[in-house]
Amino acid sequence: MSASLLIDILLWGSVVAVGTIAWLRGRTVLVSSLREGSLEFINIVPRIAVGVVGSGYIAAVIPQEIITGWLGPNSGWLGVLTATIAGAATPGGPVVGFSIGAVALKAGGGPPQVIAYAVAWALFAFQRVILWEIPFMPARFVWFRAAVSLPFPFLAAALAMLIGKP
Repeated sequence: MSASLLIDILLWGSVVAVGTIAWLRGRTVLVSSLREGSLEFINIVPRIAVGVVGSGYIAAVIPQEIITGWLGPNSGWLGVLTATIAGAATPGGPVVGFSIGAVALKAGGGPPQVIAYAVAWALFAFQRVILWEIPFMPARFVWFRAAVSLPFPFLAAALAMLIGKP
């Protein structure tokens, strides 16, 4: 059984389980959850489509030599540092971040470098820190969180280097 089939089974199983719970709680809960889920689906599908098509454009526009030079498997720790900075500088949500990561992998980026990119994007996305974290939490706490989290992209890349190519 492939990993993607297993993930599909787990996801659909979760949907069936949560749907059953909503059905057991009553018709009102079931109808409300179906309506909310459908609206969310209608909202997210165009974003995913734009992200996937946009990542295809990015892959076509950026020369492969640039990706392999800066983020390739032979770029080493400089590539990890570059990927960490790029991840922190990438605006947008998962559709953008993961699409760019997928493009980097397809264009010859090294797995440790792309892992560092994804971890840095998840932890340090600059616009998210400025627009969401600092307005809601004290700036001193936000900078402390960022400083404490700084080693994680490098640790993830180091683990990926130790484990080997996926």
